[in-house]
Amino acid sequence: MMKLVAWNVNGVRARLDALLGWIDAEAPDVLLLQETKVTDDKFPRAPFEERGYHLALWGSAPLNGVAILAKQEPRDVVRGLPGEDGDTMARWIEATVGPFRIASLYLPNGTSVGSDSFAYKLRYFDRIGARMSALAEDGVPVIVGGDWNVAPEACDVHDPASWDGSICYHPDERAAWRRVVNRGFYDAYRWLNPAGEDYSWWHYQARSFELGHGLRIDHFLLSPRAMDRATACRIDRAPRAAKTASDHAPIILEAA
Repeated sequence: MMKLVAWNVNGVRARLDALLGWIDAEAPDVLLLQETKVTDDKFPRAPFEERGYHLALWGSAPLNGVAILAKQEPRDVVRGLPGEDGDTMARWIEATVGPFRIASLYLPNGTSVGSDSFAYKLRYFDRIGARMSALAEDGVPVIVGGDWNVAPEACDVHDPASWDGSICYHPDERAAWRRVVNRGFYDAYRWLNPAGEDYSWWHYQARSFELGHGLRIDHFLLSPRAMDRATACRIDRAPRAAKTASDHAPIILEAA
């Protein structure tokens, strides 16, 4: 059994103690980090390596940054997503770990509807779909985990009526998500928890976490071969309650 975790840590150095404590308790085999906010040369490697993790990094500062930390050494590491010349944002890193081709994703937020950033976000969805399809065609089980910055359905939003048309719950974003899924991929949390209503992100303001005003925007998307091996998927809200927490909670996937 392999335990994989995807977590937007909103600054790996700022959350390091809490992150290490959680790792010690949960003992994941693979940790996919997003928004590490640090260049590779300043990533705090030592405490992770002391815990037996091999690191594949694509860092950036002061924003972005993705990483794959795994007990088995990641092989054939690829940094960056094909499909747009000149795109150097550190948002996608992929590697083979065990039987899986795994990617850590930090999809663009989009900033504001109608902006250039929003158009970039929609293009990024289509680039992800093309890349995932290409990987799946090779027959390898594909797992993409991370911050997708979209709540796919009404049940993934605490107040769908007020959020509709906003960043992370705009119809164009949801359509872009469906284009990826409709290539033959599975939202692991929703498939394994069909009646589940839980969130993975809560705004820092207005006591959003305490009031349960969240969104489910962190996901594991799996190819059919990977979904066949998935046994459980859950969101751990507990770390979000910490005083210096990330605004995201970790999502945990178990696969045979």
